[in-house]
Amino acid sequence: MKETMIDRELFESVRMGSKTSFDTFFLKFYPMLCAYATRFVDYDEAEEIVQDLMVWIWENRKQVEVGVSLNGYMVRAVRNRCINHIYKARLHEQVHTSIQNSTHTLVQVPDFYMLEELTQKLDEALAALPETYREAFVMNRMEGKTYHEIAELLHVSSKTIDYRIQQALKSLRIHLKDFLPFLLLLLK
Repeated sequence: MKETMIDRELFESVRMGSKTSFDTFFLKFYPMLCAYATRFVDYDEAEEIVQDLMVWIWENRKQVEVGVSLNGYMVRAVRNRCINHIYKARLHEQVHTSIQNSTHTLVQVPDFYMLEELTQKLDEALAALPETYREAFVMNRMEGKTYHEIAELLHVSSKTIDYRIQQALKSLRIHLKDFLPFLLLLLK
């Protein structure tokens, strides 16, 4: 979709709080963004992700800084939200699988609420990471990509990817320090 001056003006009108402009903006971008999101997730999830993005844009319209390309901004925002959605789903599945696999050796079954709290804290810790750190961490730890593969995809050096992942791990250790004994029990 080629960006036009009209798109820029429409977005500026949205930023100023025009609900009519937002409706037009939504109708213009929604189908294209849903179609793009289906590259990563199923259609129902794509619709939910794009709707959440649109609500976020409306609620944060005064702070949204698009930069050079409105279309590029929207596509990247959808892609990042899809990656986060996939990561959360995989993380939730992995935690549940780990608990199921380890419960036969545990005297007591772990408390469901502790699992939910751990998942929530992990989500919060990941959300607190800078986007570049989170992206590299997810690609490496959740998608199994090598540093070299990630570096090629993101057009940076392998050393940069190594640094981003190390910083992500450092931050996660700090944010999840209260849960480390539980995590170690689950992952052994």
